Amino acid sequence: MDVAKLVETTLTGLGYELVDLEVSARGMTRVFIDKPEGISLQDCERVSHQLTRLFTVEGVNFERLEISSPGLDRPLKKPADFVRFRGQQAQLKLRVPLNGRKNFVGILGELQDGMLQLDVDGSLVAIDLSNLDKARLVPVF
Repeated sequence: MDVAKLVETTLTGLGYELVDLEVSARGMTRVFIDKPEGISLQDCERVSHQLTRLFTVEGVNFERLEISSPGLDRPLKKPADFVRFRGQQAQLKLRVPLNGRKNFVGILGELQDGMLQLDVDGSLVAIDLSNLDKARLVPVF
């Protein structure tokens, strides 16, 4: 059973986006959710109740279920995330170095054919999304 697909389908039906899902070997399941207007405590409670019932019906083993917003330093996982947050600052870590570097911080630009334009101090760097290890927004205070 694909738990991630099951959770994503359920969340979409409730009007939420699945940002990330973490399942630990010790039974902890963490679900990070989002929606355009942000996440409230009531949203987390609603999703928790729905997923608890769903997991019981579908026979998904878990000991603890934790529902959370992705936070200000939200991870960027899907191509749609890079499009949605275009113009915002992000921190990217690559699997394979590009020009001798694995870590970049810059402004997210256009995404086309799997290549992301990142403005790093006024210079455009083209990054292949398939080379991304991690990407997160950088909070602005």
